[in-house]
Amino acid sequence: MYDAYCIVKPRSELKQVSGLEVHRERRHIHAMSTTQQSPSARSRLWLAGLATLAIVGAGVAWYGLVPRGLVASGPAECRASQATTDRLKPLAKGEVAAVGVSNAPKPPPVIAFTGPEGQAMGLADFKGKTILVNLWATWCVPCREEMPALDKLQADLGGPDFQVVAINVDTRNREKPKAWLKENGITNLAYHADPEGKLLQVLQKSGHVVGLPTTFVVDAAGCEIALLKGPAEWASTDALAFMKAALNRP
Repeated sequence: MYDAYCIVKPRSELKQVSGLEVHRERRHIHAMSTTQQSPSARSRLWLAGLATLAIVGAGVAWYGLVPRGLVASGPAECRASQATTDRLKPLAKGEVAAVGVSNAPKPPPVIAFTGPEGQAMGLADFKGKTILVNLWATWCVPCREEMPALDKLQADLGGPDFQVVAINVDTRNREKPKAWLKENGITNLAYHADPEGKLLQVLQKSGHVVGLPTTFVVDAAGCEIALLKGPAEWASTDALAFMKAALNRP
């Protein structure tokens, strides 16, 4: 089982940090201003605070009484996908033990990339088939190491109901990824790419991407059912069993 991981830093990291500092300063100013209010004003604020706590407490009590399945079932359009995730959970073991199976399937973030002919594409273009979406780059060693396994997974299970969608995220030499795939005999994967680097920004904000490789599974209904932050041996017996369960194949 692979243990390497290529960390990806968000471009907006510095802006976010400065924003946090500004926010903290504003909170500090607000806290100082409340200490200068009259006793009657503080009393009114105290009563208002009690009322708010009562409302919040009632909400917490209601949440505790609601059946867990109702809260965690996810969007209505993805509730039928729960049967698939129930099949997958006991199979997330061995070489795919690090895969996180969703407790509440939901549509994945909207991302854009280019297809084999350079055409604009998105995940919605694959609706009706289950897809394993893999983000990779030539500068990422564990990404390169798992590409042959992904290529074999496509050869073994690919068809009308399943496809490995490997999306390259190199942003400098746009021809290098294609050349690398050819040199290393990766012939079963259609070439998808995001040379502009926008896809990673979207998936960093959604919490999907911390580093590369990152892989997630979207079912035929267009609902995300599993996520892996890191590499795996996708041609292993464990991975094949996992993906066959996702496809409801024997």
